[in-house]
Amino acid sequence: MAPKANWNYPTTIWAGPGRVAELPAACKRLGIAKPLLVTDKGLAATAMVGQALAATGALMFADVRGNPTGSNVAAGVAALKAGGHDGVIAFGGGSGLDAAKAIALMARQTRPLFDFEDVGDNFKRVDPDAMVPVVAVPTTSGTGSETGRASVITDETAHVKKIIFHPKMMPGIVILDPELTVGLPANLTAATGIDAFVHCFEAFCAPGFHPMADGIALEGMRLIKTWLPRAFANGADLEARAQMQAAASMGAVAFQKGLGGVHALAHPIGALFDTHHGLTNAVLLPYVMQRNRAAIAGRMAILARTLDLASGDFDAVLAWVLEFRAKLAIPPALAALGLDAARADEIGAMAAVDPSAGGNPCPLDAADYAEIYRAAVAGKI
Repeated sequence: MAPKANWNYPTTIWAGPGRVAELPAACKRLGIAKPLLVTDKGLAATAMVGQALAATGALMFADVRGNPTGSNVAAGVAALKAGGHDGVIAFGGGSGLDAAKAIALMARQTRPLFDFEDVGDNFKRVDPDAMVPVVAVPTTSGTGSETGRASVITDETAHVKKIIFHPKMMPGIVILDPELTVGLPANLTAATGIDAFVHCFEAFCAPGFHPMADGIALEGMRLIKTWLPRAFANGADLEARAQMQAAASMGAVAFQKGLGGVHALAHPIGALFDTHHGLTNAVLLPYVMQRNRAAIAGRMAILARTLDLASGDFDAVLAWVLEFRAKLAIPPALAALGLDAARADEIGAMAAVDPSAGGNPCPLDAADYAEIYRAAVAGKI
């Protein structure tokens, strides 16, 4: 049976089947009288969005790409101001949630969006009183954006994905209703699910002392190992869907510790080629693992025990990752996503300066990242 519960960590979460019906109550709790529902184009015409609009009286903004852009955010802010909206319902997958949170951040700001890029103390430039509250309703189980304090937005001028951060970007209430994920196709269930696994894996391997993040990351990976194959095989399995929603939220909590080379590469790849972020991460994971072998081998015994593997070394974990991906029909190489190695050096240079690179277990330079990218295109682990 799918679990039904309320908890507060790191924000207020209402979890369980059918709980999207409580969306009007969530808006009221946060003082939102005239919400703007932000979602992506793919969900705009769905029944679940229509029902949410009818229940809350919200207007909809759906001009959001799969990799949301600064212009998407600007258009959403214009819609929010034009409609006199006092809050945002973030509804959808990672793209819709990230765009929605950025729109809520920018509601009444006087500085441009990318002034708040997560570099140094740029977040202090934000006027917190110029933000509006957010209710987050995820419809996938991948990014965990519903429990995050940041949005990843593409700067179209620079062709770079940038992380926009402020502590108050955390949604005030999250509704985890597994019924909303039942219609997610198997391929997207797999891609988003392994995205959540990558969040946990990179957080666990990131250097530094953060035992809370490590514990959450390990449990998140255990849940994904157990429940993602069930959700993939049977999209109507509500218990599997509920457990995956929890795991995805946990991944975003865990990566407060840091991410790493998988994301450092996935961000420029997505910015340049508009690839699906979760699928890109899923393909890249074993290639970055192999490059980080010396730095992470000591941690693999703990992870192997969590995953209940027969052997506790790096090779056993890598073999399990490869087998897990294959069972979920994840392509073995980036070439299957239509990518080639022509821009490897450019991607390597972008990855080396991506904020996620700082969490990689060992230092990697532009040449290292270019080499990993070429290997991932060719399928050479």
